[in-house]
Amino acid sequence: MAIAQSAPVYLDKRASLAKALDLIQQAAKQDAQLVAFGETWLPGYPAWLDVCPGAALWENASAKDVFAKLRYNSITAPGEEVNALREAARDLNVAIVMGASERVDAGPGNGTLYNSLFTISEDGQLRNHHRKLVPTYTERLVWGNGDGRGLEAVSTAAGRIGGLICWEHWMPLARMALHNSGEHIHVAVYQLASRHYAFEGRCFVLAVGLMMPAADLPDEFVDGRTSQPGESQWVERGGSAIIGPDSRYVVDPVFDREELLVSDLDLTQIDRESMTFDVSGHYARPDLFRFERKNTDAK
Repeated sequence: MAIAQSAPVYLDKRASLAKALDLIQQAAKQDAQLVAFGETWLPGYPAWLDVCPGAALWENASAKDVFAKLRYNSITAPGEEVNALREAARDLNVAIVMGASERVDAGPGNGTLYNSLFTISEDGQLRNHHRKLVPTYTERLVWGNGDGRGLEAVSTAAGRIGGLICWEHWMPLARMALHNSGEHIHVAVYQLASRHYAFEGRCFVLAVGLMMPAADLPDEFVDGRTSQPGESQWVERGGSAIIGPDSRYVVDPVFDREELLVSDLDLTQIDRESMTFDVSGHYARPDLFRFERKNTDAK
């Protein structure tokens, strides 16, 4: 399994897609069955919302200009970028999980962007399309609420793959929906809750961190491009890791450098660890609790 801890070509979906396809090829050459990318890797995470002064002010012309770039470079599903990823998955016989800013071109919601996670199986099929349920804090300025369609694991040659985005990992019922679906491998485009998730779900977790150099902060926010001596060159520092179902690191966190993290996973470890705890089974107590997931469509 592989994690692509690498910065996209910021706010350039075509160049970023080309870089992603190259990274997928590199992972396939190392016999990876799955390669995972970070949150809105296409075309880059809007960190400027948090680090550029005044970005969230009403009628900020610079923020509108940058949002327009983000919207233009967001992808559609179906669309050219998803089709290219499907073709790569099929040609290289590798599953792909890609985080992307998603645009709706026509119909209801065509003015809204979504923070999405796409899972493509090794046969080139788009198996899952998940939209972040609730954008986190300042993210609500650029993304809308998602829906419940993608809250499930899907079958691939690598195993049953599910995923959540960032602070969805702090939503107990979202976690429960994924646990009930029988994940073998969970792609967490977030690092902080990943060891907890692996232990709770008795699954492997690919915790995918983002890389963003400070130089990628938009020129429209002049103040955002300045840095003090001794400050990191990275706005997003990575921290990707692979965690086993006993919550121990299979691959330790990697910070402050781009790297393709690749490791073999022994899925039989899930069977061993399920002896002591199964959140959806012998610890679920259905006589006391009832869980229901509604299928909704944000469109």
